[in-house]
Amino acid sequence: MFQRVLWVSLSQVLRSIALVLLPIAFLSLIAWATAGSITGNTSDPIRAALWVWLGIHRIPFSLSLPPAAVEGYLSYLPVGGLLFPFFAIRSSFARIVDRLERDTHLINIARVHFSLIYCLLAELLIFISKTDAIRPVWYIAIAILIPAVYLTTLTVGKNVTITQPVNFGTRIVALLLAISALFLAFSLFIHISTVQDLITVLQPGIFGGLLLLLINIVYLPNAAVSAMAYLSGTGFGVGANTMVSPLEHTVAQIPALPILGALPGMEHPQFLFSIFFFVMAGALLASWTISLSTRVLLQSYFVSIASIFLLTYFSSGSLLTQEMSTVGPSLWKFPLSVAIEMGVGILLAILIPRISMPSRKAKFNE
Repeated sequence: MFQRVLWVSLSQVLRSIALVLLPIAFLSLIAWATAGSITGNTSDPIRAALWVWLGIHRIPFSLSLPPAAVEGYLSYLPVGGLLFPFFAIRSSFARIVDRLERDTHLINIARVHFSLIYCLLAELLIFISKTDAIRPVWYIAIAILIPAVYLTTLTVGKNVTITQPVNFGTRIVALLLAISALFLAFSLFIHISTVQDLITVLQPGIFGGLLLLLINIVYLPNAAVSAMAYLSGTGFGVGANTMVSPLEHTVAQIPALPILGALPGMEHPQFLFSIFFFVMAGALLASWTISLSTRVLLQSYFVSIASIFLLTYFSSGSLLTQEMSTVGPSLWKFPLSVAIEMGVGILLAILIPRISMPSRKAKFNE
């Protein structure tokens, strides 16, 4: 029985990897054939496809940049890319659930097998694809993939239930992300000329333009999280010793990534009013949960802050060089500011009704 579970898990892990890797390899081969190569070695696009596959799983890279072998690091990777392995894993694990005839005991064993096999195959791809110049960080892959794949498999099946704190906490974060995305869209619209200038500088061509569009799409969640950090008042970095916030703008130059054309060109203190959204988010969370219990409120608040921390971790990092070592929101300032602002909203939602109640009772007695 356990051998059957192991075999089914292995076959579906291979399927989930192939669902994402094969289209990437196809695009890499087309790009290689279009752009050409100095060496003419067909292993180049295959290795590049493996790097892209690892990159969309948020596996960072340690680099030795030519020609002087300058040490670099690449951890600023697209959050939107996570959707591809997420749906591939869910699709493959759903087949496992059907094949095991919905036996809960066997399915739970399959989750563990699936996660471990997925991670082992990813480590194999890391070993195959690494070079002296580009080395995926294998130990971070273990720390990310096993829990991430396991949590993804938990979203499959009819017995999956979402607790109230997770439901309320993630809904609040989704609401804040939606507001931030609208702000990002507005900023892109008013800075459209800068975006066009960045595209002109790159001169991507037709096929390259399609790839550039795809890159910018998968980086949209990163930009939305940075927009949220801007609206919270803490801001974000676009390189070492840089800051973009309503009260500070210290950016000398930006990378040639069109989506970064949405960056504000100067300080805008008037946008500090947006802190009100985070205060109101805390008040809204309190209104949803206080009638249930104080424990649900506190747990929902914790889920919200934990979600903000995870979003910050995945949407920030280093971009190749030491000068671009800090891109995105601060890993501690942004979650801390949101925690304080939402906490103020929760306290106001709790205290204001209590303050108003005695005055209402006094008027009633009169």
